[in-house]
Amino acid sequence: MGYWKHDSAIVDDGAQLGDGTKVWHFSHVCGGARIGANGSLGQNVFVGNDVLIGSGVKIQNNVSVYDAVTIEDDVFCGPSMVFTNVYNPRAAVARKAEYRRTLIQRGATLGANCTVVCGVTVGAFAFIGAGAVVQRDVPDHALMVGVPARRIGWMSRHGERLSLPPRSLGGEPMEASCPATGERYRLVGDVLTRLDGSV
Repeated sequence: MGYWKHDSAIVDDGAQLGDGTKVWHFSHVCGGARIGANGSLGQNVFVGNDVLIGSGVKIQNNVSVYDAVTIEDDVFCGPSMVFTNVYNPRAAVARKAEYRRTLIQRGATLGANCTVVCGVTVGAFAFIGAGAVVQRDVPDHALMVGVPARRIGWMSRHGERLSLPPRSLGGEPMEASCPATGERYRLVGDVLTRLDGSV
């Protein structure tokens, strides 16, 4: 079946794209990139050489995925969100040997215009609100907003906000269910898990 690209898109020799992935207008995929199946790169997306993107990933318009970024399966990258790979850039100082690796774990959502500062891990099914600036690791299922981003709650795998506080006081277990699917979750301190033990 193979992947599909618009005539205006550029996919360099050596790039690996999975079946069913679509590359839209004016996008550029560098030769070292590896991209899974059934994904979508919107208009004006750039993907660097040292980039790994899983299957089912949706990258919206005007996103640049620079070297040292790994995106796992089923991640959503909203329009014009930003990745970085150098923590303290200077135009006159070469720092390509100092790239900090960034990991976006499966099922996470990165809202429109948010920024993920290099060197962090965004946990599975986390939800980063529009315009937020992520400067440190984000737990699984965490709902993060603001500049700098702070945790204000928790999200289900289905993308629904759970009726839980940002943390359980004293480490006492608290439980809630997804309003869309009924899946049950338990919060202990700063850790949210599904009751069947998976994230």
